[in-house]
This record gives sequence, structure tokens and C-alpha cells, in this order.
Amino acid sequence: MGKDTVEKPELTLNVALTQCPVSPQAQSKTKKFLLKVTGLIFVVLAILGVVLPILPTTPFLLVAAACFAKSSPRLQKKLLTNKTFGPLIYEWQQHRSIPRKAKRIALLTIILSVVWSAYLLKSVMLTALVFVLVIGPFIFLWRLPISK
Repeated sequence: MGKDTVEKPELTLNVALTQCPVSPQAQSKTKKFLLKVTGLIFVVLAILGVVLPILPTTPFLLVAAACFAKSSPRLQKKLLTNKTFGPLIYEWQQHRSIPRKAKRIALLTIILSVVWSAYLLKSVMLTALVFVLVIGPFIFLWRLPISK
């Protein structure tokens, strides 16, 4: 090679692309912490759902129970032994069903929310959008089996 040509050494990377620089123990602790926090947030949302008819209670509790199942057996047990919410969560986990009363309340709340939205919005396009957004959850709830 001539004088003007400079040879560049090849760079080799010895880092595996699938390897995370954070230790598995730290990953596990961080993941558990985030799942606990997420579960607690969903419990708060579920409590708000008891008071506010706009928010659903049961789906938030199911998400919280799933988060606690992977992060905190103690919090999961507290949720499952709750006299109000425990049976709902148990029935869902065991049979993928909800009580008749919860189903009726959920469906009625969706219908009333659409009617109330139509009254407040006074726009056919916005009312149609609200209807389109709730039709999926409505059909899902409608098709759910009723627990015994």
C-alpha cells in the first residue's frame, strides 16, 4: 500500500445482543416493583370505579390481581380475600364468568353512558364515535357466561 493509505484495525464487539447490562436480580426486583405499583394504581382506579359510574371496577381489579400474582403474593391474597371483590376475581380466574348482577350493571352503565354522551355531545359524528368505541366491550360483556 502507498504512503497515503492508513490501515484501520477492525473493531470487534464482544457483547451479545441479547444480553442486558442489568443483572437478573435487579431486573427481577425492578419488574416486581413496577408490577406492584401498577397493581396498586389499578386498585385505586377500581375503588374510584365503585364511586364513579363512568369507570369500570371489575376489569381494573382483574388487572391488579394479575399484577399482584406476578409480584406480591401478600397483596394478591389481600385482594382475593376481600369480601366484596374477592369472589368476582375468583370466578373470573376459575371460570371466566361474572355474576349476573355485575353483568347487568356493566351493560346498563354502558348504555346509559352512550345515551348521556349523545345528549351532551349533540353531534351525530361524535355520538357515532362513542357508540363505535363501546360496542366492542359491550359485545364482550354480553357474551360472557354468568357465574353460578
